[in-house]
Amino acid sequence: MMGSTAGVIGLGDMGSGLAKNLLKAGFTVKGFDISEKRLGDFAATGGTPAASVAQAGEGADCVFVMVMTGAQASSVILGGGGAKGLKDTMPPGSAILLTATIQASEVRDIAAGLAGSGIHFIDTPVSGGFPGAQGGTLTMMAAGSDAALEKARPAMESVSATIHRVGAEAGMGQTVKACLQSLIGSIFTATFEASVLAAKAGVDAEALFKVVSTSSAGCGAAKTALENIIDRKFEGTGSHINTMYKDMTIAMDLARELGVPLFTAATAMQLFQAGRTKYPDGDNWTVTRVLEDIVGAELSRKGAGS
Repeated sequence: MMGSTAGVIGLGDMGSGLAKNLLKAGFTVKGFDISEKRLGDFAATGGTPAASVAQAGEGADCVFVMVMTGAQASSVILGGGGAKGLKDTMPPGSAILLTATIQASEVRDIAAGLAGSGIHFIDTPVSGGFPGAQGGTLTMMAAGSDAALEKARPAMESVSATIHRVGAEAGMGQTVKACLQSLIGSIFTATFEASVLAAKAGVDAEALFKVVSTSSAGCGAAKTALENIIDRKFEGTGSHINTMYKDMTIAMDLARELGVPLFTAATAMQLFQAGRTKYPDGDNWTVTRVLEDIVGAELSRKGAGS
């Protein structure tokens, strides 16, 4: 998109992928992160570091917001504490794309704060994790007006292989993401448990992986989890346990608000709680180590055993 300018707020595992693929598509990309190292890495790829959130929004056609919490998203977009937000510097007719996963109620509050600004707002959490972000193959769950989606579509297509419009109202994107994460988290923890059962029973790791991969259970979530387990990759895979734990708490909060029992997801969340307490620097798969410690066996390509 020659001549178009995009911004990215938050240049971590996910945001750096957004920026990379926007640059690849021909956008001029301005980025901001509180980490000087991330800003340096971003500049090395051809991006333009901004000195502040507000500066990243100046003259931008669209800005992606990839932060961790609702409070951070609100501060970035609406400003606060004496600092300007994107609302203060982005031109009318531009679009803000909230790709972070936060509470639907927080998104609705942000949308209300943008009312009258002339800036389009798209609530569009993503799925696909680190590989999807870096590879430009994310799935987007977008909620926004026709005009907003039309404005942002070239940028969205640069970072996503599949764009689903899940509604027009802010908050619906996050609601769909909460439902999705309750399922993914449950698939993960069921896979963790199955791997430990196999380990204790003396099953060959490679054999189990091949069977799961070619069965009806062999979805992307289960295969990714099992492969990381048998390769003993519990850190640095781009799927930190804190993110999944946060997402599961969002799903459980939504369920409590609506009076919906989520028995399986609740158990999964507690397993992630155990994992992040015991191994706070680990990725999702590290929950398996908690179970392995209990039974005294582990599954690896080198063979199951104690």
